[in-house]
Amino acid sequence: MKILHIISSLRGQASFSNKLGNSIIERIKAKHPVEVKERDLASTPLPHLSDRHVAAFFTPADERTKDQIETIRPSDEAIAELMEADTLVIDVPMYNFTIPSTIKAWIDQIARAGVTFKYGENGVKGLVTNKKAYLAISTGGIYSEGFMKDFDHTEQYLRHVLGFLGITDIEVFRVEGVNLAEAKDDVFSKAKQQVEDFIF
Repeated sequence: MKILHIISSLRGQASFSNKLGNSIIERIKAKHPVEVKERDLASTPLPHLSDRHVAAFFTPADERTKDQIETIRPSDEAIAELMEADTLVIDVPMYNFTIPSTIKAWIDQIARAGVTFKYGENGVKGLVTNKKAYLAISTGGIYSEGFMKDFDHTEQYLRHVLGFLGITDIEVFRVEGVNLAEAKDDVFSKAKQQVEDFIF
């Protein structure tokens, strides 16, 4: 099994999303022989889209200039990693109620018409298929339930965009309340236990 591990937290090894993602990978390793490829978007972010990217994307491959080929090289590499993987583990710290901009930049580079999805008579068809995704979400407060639930723009957005690309088999694990004094002492142990109890 080939795992693509997407890391995005600015906190490195101290990150709860990173720790949760690593716990998921360790559990998978305990059940299956795996090869893990890491893409650390915090230390090596993909470029945000520009007009140069868009122009190159929509230029036929055999007509692209050398500059256009170089411009979309990071996108091509990210898509190749995605296509090669059997499983995605995406570490998702919540920043201002949503995903880090580095994950959004990664999505913008991999969501390419004619490459990872296409339009047809029956609408959109995702071309990134037969893959499993695990989301390791960490939040300072409680967003999976209660009055703050509507502020959570992490899980639903990623479910929609990954599903648009063809990845619909998605499991979500959360470590919540890491900034709440009454909860922070044991929130990670609870999240890790959920990973331990899950059948991979």
